[in-house]
Amino acid sequence: MHNYLSVSPEVQAALDKGLPVVALESTILSHGMPYPENVEFSHKVEEVIRGEGAIPATTAIIGGKLKVGLTPQELEIMCKADGVGKVSRRDVAAYLATGKTGATTVATTMMLSEMAGIRVFATGGIGGVHRGAEVTMDVSADLEELANTGVAVVCAGAKSLLDIPKTLEYLETHGVPVLGIDTEDFPAFYCRKSGCKVDCKVNVKEAAAILKTKWDLGLKGGVVIGNPIPQEYELDFDDMEKVILKALDSAKKDNIRGKDTTPYLLAHIKDCTKGVSFASNLQLAYNNARVAAQIAIELAKL
Repeated sequence: MHNYLSVSPEVQAALDKGLPVVALESTILSHGMPYPENVEFSHKVEEVIRGEGAIPATTAIIGGKLKVGLTPQELEIMCKADGVGKVSRRDVAAYLATGKTGATTVATTMMLSEMAGIRVFATGGIGGVHRGAEVTMDVSADLEELANTGVAVVCAGAKSLLDIPKTLEYLETHGVPVLGIDTEDFPAFYCRKSGCKVDCKVNVKEAAAILKTKWDLGLKGGVVIGNPIPQEYELDFDDMEKVILKALDSAKKDNIRGKDTTPYLLAHIKDCTKGVSFASNLQLAYNNARVAAQIAIELAKL
């Protein structure tokens, strides 16, 4: 594994001492935000985690190595996104063997986290079952990763452009617990409520206790921890549904498929909302990083 996995000295020292560490993905940098706004975000989200008392570990694939914990120079590479691909589980071996640079999705960040020994990961929203999946079979690899990889994912629920009821049904079938931080309603990314229920409403300490208990029992897989967007940044559910339906219709006309779908839809939603959705995206990501750090700290105490 030393031939492939490169953990930064700071992150490795924290792990060796049993200190709280929070993993971060890089797809949001390379494929989710424009340059140079993503540079500011990449540093601020790490600062949020440090401010709570945990260590951030942004992940990526650079120079034939699985990177866990990036230098400022490496963050710049991911933000400029010149020739940077979007890497899910199926792509990892090819990127490593050919020396390509790749941004980690939720699925690959979970992989790298488990390899390094990190148990908590903060992201924006998980992927899931896409609308119309009964025809297209478009189901995010994130869900399979959650079924098999022992990492907790703190998120603002699933992206609202997905079929959330089917996503939750898929997670239930695979035995993935879905928790809600101070909420019984599963968040829908830009919106605090989706109309679907979580399995268990918890606070930060209870979430950490559930994680420890699950893995003490040897139960396979991860946990979804839904953390609603702060109320002041929430967007109206009905208004967003209209925007999403318009974006989906545009994607169909442009024949957008597979891993290009989500970046396309998010860009379309940003344009339709005149940038308001982008501002909300930033705030929910910071909020998730903050709560993930708090959970990692409580888990480290246990």
